[in-house]
Amino acid sequence: LVSAFLAASRAGDFERLLAVLSPDAVLRADASSVRVAAAYQDRGGPILTSEVRGAAQVASAFRGRATAALPALIEGEAGAVWAVRGQVRSAFLFTMAGGKITGIDLVMDEAHLGALDIEIG
Repeated sequence: LVSAFLAASRAGDFERLLAVLSPDAVLRADASSVRVAAAYQDRGGPILTSEVRGAAQVASAFRGRATAALPALIEGEAGAVWAVRGQVRSAFLFTMAGGKITGIDLVMDEAHLGALDIEIG
């Protein structure tokens, strides 16, 4: 599911994003994520709040954006990261049920990132 989500996001394929998301999917973003997204809105960054609800809204936040995301195991679960020169800058923690993505937690807080067991690959 994570691979399908990343591929659809990279391609900007809204319908494929909707296909992997639960209708009531929730995107939760920490304060660092919201702040960084706001700083990059003039360069195409997403409009991001601390919580985005619904498949269409979550899909819109990611549509065409995961170009640099890498698949990863985070705490032993499928996830994704964005890394610069090998240093993880953000982590995407996925919650899945019934063959759909039900939640995504976006983490950019350095202390939180440092506490996560992340294996890129």
